[in-house]
Amino acid sequence: MDARLDFFGNPLAAKVLRHINSAGRVVTDSGLPHATQELVKIRASQINGCGFCTDMHTKDAAAAGETPLRLHLVAAWREATVFTDAERAALKLTEQGTRIADAAGGVTDEAWADAAEHYDEDQLAALISLIAVINAYNRVNVINRQPAGGYRPGQFG
Repeated sequence: MDARLDFFGNPLAAKVLRHINSAGRVVTDSGLPHATQELVKIRASQINGCGFCTDMHTKDAAAAGETPLRLHLVAAWREATVFTDAERAALKLTEQGTRIADAAGGVTDEAWADAAEHYDEDQLAALISLIAVINAYNRVNVINRQPAGGYRPGQFG
């Protein structure tokens, strides 16, 4: 499978990606735990069917020390006992924030309260931003049919 467009080589797309990357760096450097960040990126990417991002973030998480068991259970986090309550709250917010169109009310007060119980205001801002950023990346890659499987950890810096 080939991408529809060389998005990484297109000058206009490169400008857009630089801005999205800048937002992503702010989140990466925030107080939101890095393990939580990778779980959020993996779960949103799974929901959106983004093979490129799922490949990237599972490999980056593994390279950072995440266990295979936890990586295999991200899609079934509700039934898995390997995630903390804080991670579960972040995954719930991720699912609802990613599936906004599927829920008449958007993100529930319960999901927000669960997240607010575990994360301070800056971490919540980072979590909201991360959900938005990974969803933007997912949409670019799914629309473009960006092939998955060839990512190497740290490939993009």
